[in-house]
Amino acid sequence: MEQKIHQGRNVKRFREMLNIKQEALAYDLGEDWNQKKISMLEQKDVIEENLLKQISAVLKIPVEAFQNFDEEHAVNIIANTFENGAFLNTGHNSTFNVNPIDKLIQLHDEKIALYERMLKEKDEMMVRLEKLIGK
Repeated sequence: MEQKIHQGRNVKRFREMLNIKQEALAYDLGEDWNQKKISMLEQKDVIEENLLKQISAVLKIPVEAFQNFDEEHAVNIIANTFENGAFLNTGHNSTFNVNPIDKLIQLHDEKIALYERMLKEKDEMMVRLEKLIGK
């Protein structure tokens, strides 16, 4: 029996893999979104294509990943096909130059560096705002 593709579960799986909270995804999707709506979205078998495209842009994951992967495919993609932070549709029998665990560690380190840069920018913005306010 062919396993049914569950687009909401795929969104959840990739979101969690990227260590993005429902609240953060909701924020990135716009003001009419919140954590509860993301939770409900992740329970849907099928998600409208325009919305999938928005989620795809936010998570930087191809729309096809949400539309085409059943449980087994998604696990294989997560484990095997990271390359420079993007997914490659390379099939099941690929050989990889980089150990997937090493790649995940590298991505984690890149994410920490990005977060530290964002914190620094926030601190700089706070200093500018304090000057504007005349603290």
